[in-house]
Amino acid sequence: MKVLKNFKPNILVIGDLMIDHYLWGSCERISPEAPVQVVDIAKETTVLGGAGNVINNLVALGAKVSVSSVIGDDETGLELIGMLNVINVECKNVIIQKNRKTSKKSRVIAVSQQILRYDQESKNDIESQSVSKILESLSISIPRYDMVILSDYGKGVLTDELCQGVIKLANENSVKVLVDPKGSDFSKYKGAYLLTPNKKEAMLATNIKITDKQSLEEALLKLKYDCDLDISLITLSEGGIATYDDKMKVFPTVAKEVFDVTGAGDTVIASIAFALSAGKNIQESAKFANLAAGVVVGKIGSATVSITEIEEYEATLHKSTSDAHIKSFEDIQTIVNRYRSNGKKVVFTNGCFDILHVGHVKYLQEAKSFGDILIVGLNSDESVSRLKGPTRPINVASDRAYILAALEAVDFVVPFDEDTPYELIKMIQPDALVKGGDYEGKEVVGTEFAGELKLVEFVNGKSTTKTIEKIKGK
Repeated sequence: MKVLKNFKPNILVIGDLMIDHYLWGSCERISPEAPVQVVDIAKETTVLGGAGNVINNLVALGAKVSVSSVIGDDETGLELIGMLNVINVECKNVIIQKNRKTSKKSRVIAVSQQILRYDQESKNDIESQSVSKILESLSISIPRYDMVILSDYGKGVLTDELCQGVIKLANENSVKVLVDPKGSDFSKYKGAYLLTPNKKEAMLATNIKITDKQSLEEALLKLKYDCDLDISLITLSEGGIATYDDKMKVFPTVAKEVFDVTGAGDTVIASIAFALSAGKNIQESAKFANLAAGVVVGKIGSATVSITEIEEYEATLHKSTSDAHIKSFEDIQTIVNRYRSNGKKVVFTNGCFDILHVGHVKYLQEAKSFGDILIVGLNSDESVSRLKGPTRPINVASDRAYILAALEAVDFVVPFDEDTPYELIKMIQPDALVKGGDYEGKEVVGTEFAGELKLVEFVNGKSTTKTIEKIKGK
């Protein structure tokens, strides 16, 4: 994950750009003119839609993004270009075509319910002249890109001529093309590196009803050979992602809560492209995409996900290495803010945890029971020496942190240099501050910043000191 966090691939997105427009209001009466609801509009919002949602996902992951498309010579087109400029997407290869309407989908929402949608757009194929302009520009710029994504929403930009032209140029320059397909005929995508159809789209394109592993493998193979793909892939919603290179592999989903699947397909293709660009293989990329999708389906609306969010999500699943659970002061502040904004209860405790024993584990398990996220402040080596004497710690801070972070009860470990975790508690402001039962009646550092103080009794006879004495034969 650290490699991905520091990587900024240059990715080109070609496809149907559109604006998703929302009118939010309330409804308290029926029109006297017709049996329809009257909505009092309170606010309007707009977001990039279609291929724009793929772009948003790539930007959120940290990629440098360029876009090539065709829009109309209208106000919606100008608005769309402005939205792309705001997120620093290069859009000089967005072609303006006269007598074409830029896609804009407007939704009327009342009391959290969509009651109407109306579209303004052109859906006919773009002109051959527009295709030629895109391909001419791409023939010069193609070596700059680490990856090309074709995002097809069936609005006429990705014609057969354009798709085959892009794939030919990309293959000649050893640039992978990933396609989010549309329709039942995938022949125009022939020669791409991989496609990302969902189960329904794959069944339509292959005429194979996917009901079990055997039929899934048949569909994957048919897509691979009919479309001359390097990798065959089908997204399976709650079933995860299935791939076929030399054999079929299925990567189960890792979503914990599903609120909205809107835009999940865009997140999948964006995250696979991002991971492949960083040199990850298809198995690693599919796992990464599953994690990304697991985050976005836990959000409302067409959402995006950052590397940090994926890293945090993986940590809560305890599918990551211990390194992913060890955080700096700066990192933990951002993490806490995000969890708290999602209504999670944060618990904090601290200690030296020099030689981990059953007393520590039971203490941490009980501490975790007081909330959703347990953060453990860990005294540095210098801090332990000042508190325990020059012969301590037995284990260095990096080892102690790694072992603590491997425990299921512990979500994050934050090392600190001071004798007390006062500054760390002040920054985190935990909902629950946990200390040992021996603090009964004593002043506890940082309680003024915590929602409540919880005391946990230690396991009798279990301590690092006693363990050291036993080792020494005392």
